Amino acid sequence: MRKLGIIGGASWSSTALYYDHINRGVASRLGGLHSARLVLESLDCEDDYARFHRVGDWEGGEKIIVATAERLKAAGADGLLLGSNTMHKHYDAVASAVGIPVLHIADAAAERLAKDGVRSVALLGTRFTMSEPFARERYERRSIQLASIEQPWMQEVDRIIYEELAAGRVVRDSQRKLKTLITELAKKRIQAIVLGCTELVLAVDVRANVLPVYDTTAIHARAAVDWMLGDAEQARAAA
Repeated sequence: MRKLGIIGGASWSSTALYYDHINRGVASRLGGLHSARLVLESLDCEDDYARFHRVGDWEGGEKIIVATAERLKAAGADGLLLGSNTMHKHYDAVASAVGIPVLHIADAAAERLAKDGVRSVALLGTRFTMSEPFARERYERRSIQLASIEQPWMQEVDRIIYEELAAGRVVRDSQRKLKTLITELAKKRIQAIVLGCTELVLAVDVRANVLPVYDTTAIHARAAVDWMLGDAEQARAAA
């Protein structure tokens, strides 16, 4: 089994989901008492992450994330996972610095959508993920069209993420707002919703909406399990 390094803490709530998904996936696939070989460094979401977003200091935030990735590699990680959609703004810098596989969340999600025959979606996340090319272009490369989201809704989703979900709070009124948004987006004749923020699944029921909802946290974790167990399962099959 390959050892996976995880940069977490952005936020701790979604990092906990990653830890649970990955370990359950490994246990399910290998059986017995098997669990995932992981090296985890969890950021202080306020000081190491969110404050850089508020002031637009992407260079300062990137230095912290790259340094974290380098420590995980030094600790024996064979590959890395960035436990946040927005953190993938720094994907190229991290991949260049460490020289080991870095599993991209949007690539994993886009592959799943393409496999399911989904070609038009609405991507929900922070204002950066919804509007900037670092995430959007990964879907567009797979010929997946992204619906436009009105600015007031974009601001509200961003607020819910930073003020509530990243702090571990799920507010009922915000759950209703997100359900209303998904209902409105369905009128644009898109095929699915992509939860392009690792915390959004805390507030959106992926099973009870007018459209299929794709949870990037779960999809990313599944891709991580596939990568971690690839060699081991091939060896088992060959034997």
